[in-house]
Amino acid sequence: MSSSFLSSEEYDERAHQLYNEGNYDGALATLREGLALYPNAVELHVGVGYARLARDEFAWARRSFEEALVLDPEHEDGLAGLGETMLRFGQPELAKRLFARVRALGYDDDIELMQQIGRALFRDDEFDDALEYFEVAVRQAPDSAEGVALVGYTQHRLGRDEAAAETLRRALKVDEHFAEARIYLGNLLYDRGDYEAALYQLDQTQPDDHWDELGIWRLIELRKSHLRLADGDPSFEPWESRLAELAPAIDPMDEMLNDLETRFNDQDARQAKEQLELFGTLLNQLTAEQTAEATHRVVGSDGRGYDGTWDEIVQQMRDSSATAAQRTVHEFMQSEARRGFSLTGRLIPAGDAESFLRASADAGLLRIVH
Repeated sequence: MSSSFLSSEEYDERAHQLYNEGNYDGALATLREGLALYPNAVELHVGVGYARLARDEFAWARRSFEEALVLDPEHEDGLAGLGETMLRFGQPELAKRLFARVRALGYDDDIELMQQIGRALFRDDEFDDALEYFEVAVRQAPDSAEGVALVGYTQHRLGRDEAAAETLRRALKVDEHFAEARIYLGNLLYDRGDYEAALYQLDQTQPDDHWDELGIWRLIELRKSHLRLADGDPSFEPWESRLAELAPAIDPMDEMLNDLETRFNDQDARQAKEQLELFGTLLNQLTAEQTAEATHRVVGSDGRGYDGTWDEIVQQMRDSSATAAQRTVHEFMQSEARRGFSLTGRLIPAGDAESFLRASADAGLLRIVH
């Protein structure tokens, strides 16, 4: 059946599916095809806006959201999308007015939309406003552990630690297996000096629940100090194994420079200088080759940069992980996508490298420089 027989709703549904899979190019192509037939379809204009936003094409996103709002000035997703775009343009006050318009139109009961707006404000460090939207969502769904936890995370960022701890405990009453909230609470209590309470929370987690090293180091420390466990205790083995998985690999460049520094101290100045000049030439050649071949640059949450094609960047990220030898690139993307979903609630596709990286950037887990 020819796609020309599709309705505007069917085009929107197809594009939405592609978007959720991280195929933003495919979604955009589908939406354009639909708009060629249905130029006044508001949902298609809104869809183009979100696809553009996901691709960091902010000017184009703004244009699409504005075109949608010309057709329907009260379209809630168009208002929210334009508001998120304005945050990217550094215009938070305009963004807040657009978000407030969504609420004024009566969409407080749209939990997903309220949390979407809250997360956009949270990413822009607008914590007071983010809290307002998260609290609206919780009033509509008080039994959502994730929703309650979002309130707790924001309270913590506002310096309201006592309230944050109480809110996170409430989230755990809703879902006692919500490891992300329990780890956050454990670290918060540790920072406040409430070590016994921190141990109580962290001791209920499993090694695979942790996606950074801080909580694990603190749990080991607290077990040693409060439970009088000694170094080498068998109970530490799974935690130490997880630390090895999470520990970043040594940067080859740093390793080489450290080796050169050691050699410099062991050799006379002339020999060391000649060797450094030789390595400097090699490094310049290597840098030139990498620059010539690189098409993109991505910076991870740890500040480490990766250059190359989308596939090469994901390969480098996999290779820098502690479990590189145990996972294929596809398995690495699947694992990181699950981790990203647990941290942000955003769906991250793992079907191809570009979709994976763009969706990860949209979730705030990394940054695409170019």
